[in-house]
Parts: sequence; C-alpha cells; structure tokens
Amino acid sequence: MFEPRSLESPIVGVPMAGGPSTPELAAAVSAAGGLGFLAAGYKSAGQLAAQIQRARELTSAPVGVNLFVVEPVEPDPAALQAYRVALEPEAQRLGVTLGTPRWDDDGWAGKLEVVLDLQPEVVSFTFACPDADVLGRLTAAGITTMVTVTTAAEARIAEARGARALSVQGPGAGGHRATFDQSATPTQAPLGSTVEEIVAGTGLPVVAGGGIATAGEVAGLLSRGAVAAQVGTALLLADEAGTNALHREALTGGRFTSTTPTRAFTGRLARGLTNRFITAHPGAPVGYPHLHHLTAPVRAAAVAQHDADTAHLWAGTGFPAIHGGPAATVVDALTP
Repeated sequence: MFEPRSLESPIVGVPMAGGPSTPELAAAVSAAGGLGFLAAGYKSAGQLAAQIQRARELTSAPVGVNLFVVEPVEPDPAALQAYRVALEPEAQRLGVTLGTPRWDDDGWAGKLEVVLDLQPEVVSFTFACPDADVLGRLTAAGITTMVTVTTAAEARIAEARGARALSVQGPGAGGHRATFDQSATPTQAPLGSTVEEIVAGTGLPVVAGGGIATAGEVAGLLSRGAVAAQVGTALLLADEAGTNALHREALTGGRFTSTTPTRAFTGRLARGLTNRFITAHPGAPVGYPHLHHLTAPVRAAAVAQHDADTAHLWAGTGFPAIHGGPAATVVDALTP
C-alpha cells in the first residue's frame, strides 16, 4: 500500500476538477517524485477510467484519484428563486438560458467501482467523509484512502471511519472549500496551526496546503509535521495542465490582484480571482450542486466569450508567485 511519507519530493498535486487536472499533469507530477492526482469531479465513470488508463501509460509512478462526496442538501426555495431572478440578466447578456438547479451525487457509485477496479495507489475524497464501509473496501483492495479535512474535528471523523491519510486544506486554497458542512462558515485558522493540531491529535500522515506557492512555504508545513505539501494553483500554469486560455491570462495579466471566497458560482464557498461577478452577487444562497447546475451555462459562455468579468477563475492566495513551464520544473522549484 502506498505510503505518503515515501515520496521523493514532498509535493502533492491537488486534484482540480473542471479541466486543469489532466492525465499528463498527474503523470508529470508523479514522475517528478511527487504525487499527481486526477480529478473525478464532473466526469463520467467511463471518462475517469480512460484518464486513469492514460496516466498509467505515461508513468509507472503512483497516481491518485479524487472523488466528490456530495451529501444530500436542499437549498431554501425562496432564496434559490431569488438568485435565479438575479442571474437572468447575466444569462441574457451572454445569450444563454440558465440551467436547472438539482441535486446529484456526481456519479458516485460508478466512479467508486472504477477506482476499485483500476486501483490507483491513492483515492482521496472531498466535501465530506465516506462511511467506514467504503473506506474499508478500498483499503482491502490495497488502495491508500485520504480524506480532505479543514479542522481537527473533521480529521477525527475521518480517522474513526478508517482513512489512512489526511489532506488538510487551509483557508488560502483556491477552488472549493472542503468543509464537511457546506452551510457552515469555514475556519479561518492559519493552516500551520491546524496542521500541528491534527498531527498531534491523530496517528495519520498529513499532507497540507492552501495558498502554497514557494519552497519556503512548503518547508514551513514540513516543519509543523506534514509529510508533504499539496499545491493546486501553483500548477495551473504548468504546460501539462488543462487550464483554459482565459484562466491562464487572468492569472498572469496583472489585472486581478486579489482572491475572494464566494458562493456565487456553485453555492459552496470557493476562492477565485476577485471579478465583477463575485462582487455583484454577494448574497448567493448555500446549495451545491444546485447552483453549480444553475450557473453552468453562464460560466461556460463566459469562458467561450473570453469574459473574465463573469467567468469562475479559481485561484489560491499564492497566485501572484506562480509561473509556467513543465510540471517537473514547478515541482522542483517547490521542493525545499
């Protein structure tokens, strides 16, 4: 079974759903001595299987897969309708129709069978913790299970259910916050202190990240007991990443100078480059994946029409320090 402490380079590539995480990126990070991840989110089971097989063709090094754990939730109907009305001008301006808000589990059962069949070395989870039976099945198959947590309390839940490693996400992370209760206000405790608390309170290896963009920051996490640092935004400009052209330009053009956590795009708090859409819709209700489906046509049209004022441009707080080039070069630059 894969042991996170065995990495040659203490760098884990965060799974980034929606395009940036490609088999080429995952394989390149792993081949460089770190651990690359594929993101199963928003893919079909067949697409996920094809990506795992492609990563296997590209490297013999260990590779991870991340699954969404989407727990049932029903947004407030009045709040959801009010938000739909607020978004109508956005959709009309881009020439699209808003999507239909709904709950789904992101193809959970099919993707679980894929990872049990193809057996990537690591399977991680975000948004919630699977039950003990799921974690036990994966462990019995020789797969290292890793649960994404944001607090010591969540870490204890994951450990009690049988997780074999923890991914600790700090408040500076780009994209969705992994807080188990999506309606709760996520902790703003510094990542380093959270890592120390979790390392002291569990017997599990910890990888940690959130806004990490320099070797010095990686070294700081290792000094607090993490076995590796996880980076996502730092890999968005890598040659192998599937980051779209609009997103790449926004990260490097100098126009955007800050990031903001928002529910405006998906109903779950997520950190992105501060643009007009985020500031125009501060009152978006809690409700992932309902709002994800509602805004999907708007987000897709914004990217297609090169509209950085409206697109979702996920980024962590460390984005000003990132750079492009081969993923191996990024991993090397981040390794203390």
